[in-house]
Amino acid sequence: MAEISIKVTIAGRTYPLTIQREEEEGVRKAAKLINERVREYEENYTVRDKQDLLAMCALQLASENIVNGEKAVEEEEGLSARIVEMEAFVSDYLKKSGT
Repeated sequence: MAEISIKVTIAGRTYPLTIQREEEEGVRKAAKLINERVREYEENYTVRDKQDLLAMCALQLASENIVNGEKAVEEEEGLSARIVEMEAFVSDYLKKSGT
């Protein structure tokens, strides 16, 4: 895996990073998302301190991550239950058909 050096700007500050080449797109998208959220907060709230804006952004993104993770667990549990039902159905069918 090849490491590369990139620079991303978040809330007006530039950060040099060394990352895996395959991570670059995700890192750049994340920086863009953070900057968009910070800009939204600047436009919609009276808060101007970059640290406060970044804290609000971090809270919102972490909250979304937790909610999405909980949804994924629920969906996985539902799929697992459905697979068990389907396995039982197939097993019963094969027993009844004598196969």
